[in-house]
Amino acid sequence: MALRSGGRKLSFDILAISQYDDVVAATSISRSNSDPPGDGASSPTRRKKKKRRSRKGKTLLDSSAVSEISAIDGDVSYSCTTSTVTEAAVVLPPDLDGESSRAVTLPLVFGELRQRNVGSMANGGSAEMMVSEESGCSKKDDNVKEEIAEKQSDGKEIDSDQKAELSGRKLEKEGTLDWKKLMAEDPNYTLPVEKSPMKYFMDEMYAGNSLRSTTTLGNDKERERVYDTIFRLPWRCELLINFGFFVCFDSFLSLLTIMPTRIIMTFWRLLRTRQLKRPSSAELSDYGCFVVLVAGVTLLQQADISLIYHMIRGQGIIKLYVVYNVLEIFDKLCQSFGGDVMQSLFNSADGLANCSPENVQFWLWRFFSDEVLAVVSSIIHSFVLLAQAITLSTCIVAHNNALFAMLVSNNFAEIKSNVFKRYSKENVQSLVYFDSVERFHIMAFVLFVLAQNILEAEGPWFESFLCNALVVYVCEVMIDIIKHSFIAKFNDIKPIAFSEFLEDLCKQTLNIQTENGKKNLIFVPLAPACVVIRVLRPVYAAHLPYNPLPWRLFWMLVLFAMTFVMLASLKMMIGMGLRKHARWYVRRCQRRKLHFD
Repeated sequence: MALRSGGRKLSFDILAISQYDDVVAATSISRSNSDPPGDGASSPTRRKKKKRRSRKGKTLLDSSAVSEISAIDGDVSYSCTTSTVTEAAVVLPPDLDGESSRAVTLPLVFGELRQRNVGSMANGGSAEMMVSEESGCSKKDDNVKEEIAEKQSDGKEIDSDQKAELSGRKLEKEGTLDWKKLMAEDPNYTLPVEKSPMKYFMDEMYAGNSLRSTTTLGNDKERERVYDTIFRLPWRCELLINFGFFVCFDSFLSLLTIMPTRIIMTFWRLLRTRQLKRPSSAELSDYGCFVVLVAGVTLLQQADISLIYHMIRGQGIIKLYVVYNVLEIFDKLCQSFGGDVMQSLFNSADGLANCSPENVQFWLWRFFSDEVLAVVSSIIHSFVLLAQAITLSTCIVAHNNALFAMLVSNNFAEIKSNVFKRYSKENVQSLVYFDSVERFHIMAFVLFVLAQNILEAEGPWFESFLCNALVVYVCEVMIDIIKHSFIAKFNDIKPIAFSEFLEDLCKQTLNIQTENGKKNLIFVPLAPACVVIRVLRPVYAAHLPYNPLPWRLFWMLVLFAMTFVMLASLKMMIGMGLRKHARWYVRRCQRRKLHFD
């Protein structure tokens, strides 16, 4: 915009944000030597006025929206653009002889234009400009100023083109910018209040996606992430948990079939040869596990299940699922600590079997202390599992929907405590292994409920038992799928990671050493075995005849042999099936890696 006035004054203020502090610097422009020599002999008063007028030509720069300020022939013209101020034209005062004024353009860097009064040069007005520059101006600008001063002292007139060449860049003149025109043409600067409601509604209709302000446009990666969460990851997670469940079941059957058989064969060999020799590490480990199992079953026999059942059943629903949650937490703690204790016991057994005769006493005391600690921890874990099984049985038998209240509170508390946390791949792998062990414990609890129904239930109970067991299993599966799917989503874990976990578990089943010290599934079946034996013993006792003792012993041996054969057969089927599947899956993973390589 341009303003021309004879005696009017213009108040002008343009402020902008700059990353440099304003430092005020004054630039003096002296009169050219092209003036008549007679002016040099003028009075001092006239010279002082000229100097005062020349000193008033100051400029103030900033990275604001000011581009040029020019004043020519007594008329003042201002033009504003959105670029940084690059130059300012300062009008030199006219000579006394009537020569026209000249405009000298100076380079301006890092300044700010503030309010000044501008009057017509013809009416005696003066243009005041203030320069605010940084204290550390570049050497190039200083050199430019020196060259300007030299040319002025030599009597040369400096125009804007010469000044641009001195500053090292060519200035481009821009036209006057009308802010109202810019606001009208640019839709980004158009205020919504200037539009009519109908026009605003029509613009919104044809603007694009109606949810563009709160959602973003996805890509193929986001789409793959959605389908991984819904389809691929739940399948691989459930496959891994089920394989871990059968690994735990195989270890449980080994404890009930392989360990007693090896102990019987060891005693048989001792009775046949009648030579006492140092047992091996595996034999000492079997002896330690057998002692723990016998001690746990013996102490659990002293517990009155009916008394504990009625005590728990007399509590309210809220207290019921609170008790189950507390017992589940203690179950996980005992499971973790029991695994460390059994590792220490097996280490002591290996040291005792391979130590020198001088260190036998040391290793013997160490093995004995580890055995005592294993017995204590296993008994505590057994009582925790027994209380948890009784609580679940109470929920299933109750007629006030206590089972659903317990499942909802327990499972959704598990989701809340696990999903919204940061996990690494190793932590997710441990979490999946814990879920496999938890699913095996639930199977032991369901077996406890079945045994209690066989002993105490009246009327048709099997159908309701199957429905309740199916509800518990389906809820556990759904909660595990939801939990691991969203844990993987929030931690950016791909479904291929669960395939790697399954490969590690297959290598563990085949006794293949895993690389980089990856985590293994740790499961100690001593406490669940104690609970199962304690629960099934009354069932077997209820079906024994009350005839004389020899006949009763005979039926006990028959039932024991039948149970052992069934468990051994189940052990062989599950063990062989696991090893066959593990070999197939490891080879498949190796072929896939070779194909990708």
